[in-house]
Amino acid sequence: MRRAYRLRRPEQFRRVRQEGRTFTSPWLILTVAPARRRALRCGFVVSRRIGGAVQRNRARRRVREAVRLLLPRLTSGYDMVFTIRTPEVIDAPFTQLQDDITALLRQACLLPAPTNETVSPVSDTPLPQHERGSQ
Repeated sequence: MRRAYRLRRPEQFRRVRQEGRTFTSPWLILTVAPARRRALRCGFVVSRRIGGAVQRNRARRRVREAVRLLLPRLTSGYDMVFTIRTPEVIDAPFTQLQDDITALLRQACLLPAPTNETVSPVSDTPLPQHERGSQ
């Protein structure tokens, strides 16, 4: 994740935690606050309860990568802090971790919900019934 998308200073983390709203899942806590800039920035916090430095860094890298993949679809103008709650993040399948993060971002209204209608990749028109597959 590029440096422009990261929270780096303790006072930035403190401001998000004091002013923001909190959303929880079994693995993560997401705190979101309106940003002072138009950009979207993220911070990642891992407690020493998770394990040694190697385990903490691995957990942080996995969560950071899952968020990085979602960045183009997120609403800008917010600062977010992801706090890792359990060491299960280290060994969990990456798709489960992505699903957990996606659910948190949807709760926070930062990620639009998927549409139920199938859309053609070439245009924004729905596909004919015979091209949708069996339903």
